[in-house]
Amino acid sequence: MSITPHSAPPAESASPSRGKFWHHRVWAICFAIFALEIGLFLVVFPWMDSWDINHVQRWFPRLQDLWEDRYLRGAVSGLGLVNVYIACGEVIRLIRRPRDGHAQPLP
Repeated sequence: MSITPHSAPPAESASPSRGKFWHHRVWAICFAIFALEIGLFLVVFPWMDSWDINHVQRWFPRLQDLWEDRYLRGAVSGLGLVNVYIACGEVIRLIRRPRDGHAQPLP
């Protein structure tokens, strides 16, 4: 036991490790692909003939008119466009991110 204090342990760097950086990047790419796939499906599927072949009409016959309504199909396609927009925004965010792993602050 000495009277002089021990030196402090070296502080860890503020930047995330390289493995953690790639982990986040892979998850962001997977999210962008998933959002793009769901978005494209929701944009296209309501206008296909297979939209009318489902169990909703059999279980809830009163909803058949609503299910066949073009406004509902347009609303579902609009949600698909929102998903495509989110996927494109995620890809742009990944492209603009610096390669060294440091996150840049949002404006």
